[in-house]
Amino acid sequence: MKLIDIVDKLGLKVFSNSDKLNEIEVTGGYTSDLLSDVMGNAQEGQIWITLQNHKNVMAVASLKDLAAVILVKSIKPEENFLKQSVEEGIPVLGTDRQAFEMSGELYKIFN
Repeated sequence: MKLIDIVDKLGLKVFSNSDKLNEIEVTGGYTSDLLSDVMGNAQEGQIWITLQNHKNVMAVASLKDLAAVILVKSIKPEENFLKQSVEEGIPVLGTDRQAFEMSGELYKIFN
């Protein structure tokens, strides 16, 4: 499924790389706030749901070839985080929902 379809279905805010939404294929999602957990368990093409908001998040997202990062709880991305996002070509999205709710909504899309 294309990332643009998920953004539309879930009403997500796009903070960066809006030009990539039609190109990126999403295979599922992964929810965690521990970078080491994501490094060890997230799969290529997944969307990462987190409240972490710093450039190391983007380093992990790039390492794992993730489709996008969704920031929950109305968290606004830090400037360094957005800059890294643009350099890596990985969209940063946002929602006011909690991680639990966002995970459930994304799960419904894929099942």
